[in-house]
Amino acid sequence: MRKQLEGTRVAFVVANEGVERPELTEPWKAVRDAGGEPVLAAPKAQEVELFEHLERSDTWTASIATTELTVDHFDAVMLPGGVANADELRTDDATVAFVRQMMKAGKPVAVICHGPWTVIETGELHGRTLTSWPSLRTDIENAGGHWVDEEVHVDGNLVSSRKPDDLPAFCRELIAACGRRS
Repeated sequence: MRKQLEGTRVAFVVANEGVERPELTEPWKAVRDAGGEPVLAAPKAQEVELFEHLERSDTWTASIATTELTVDHFDAVMLPGGVANADELRTDDATVAFVRQMMKAGKPVAVICHGPWTVIETGELHGRTLTSWPSLRTDIENAGGHWVDEEVHVDGNLVSSRKPDDLPAFCRELIAACGRRS
């Protein structure tokens, strides 16, 4: 039996430190369980340190550097939160360029919690609606976006959620968005 995302590659783009563990691990598992291929990318293709809020939690290894990401090799991108993670990614030119290209290509871009900071940096939010951790509301609105307080919001190819409690709905919509591309 064919799995829903068979042949679908999803770039999970994170910083090398400060990633909110469940916001990476639960969507990763959802993509893998649906038959997709999750790929971990970071500014440096080396160890990535995960956190549970402010406590160190786990380490994973990025298999690809953000400078090596190309829109032709991925069907979707997922940006987990974590304040330090998202703050570093929005200053990584390679990550911002990749996410901008994915947005322009109409490929699924999924963000949770502070993940939208990188999308803000792309300049591609004008007229788009999304949700996030509440403290990003002003940033999103200043970038021309419309912020809503919802468990999950889908605006075309953009899937967004607020926090780890929203992960079941977020994972469901991430898989649905990737499935529409398969």
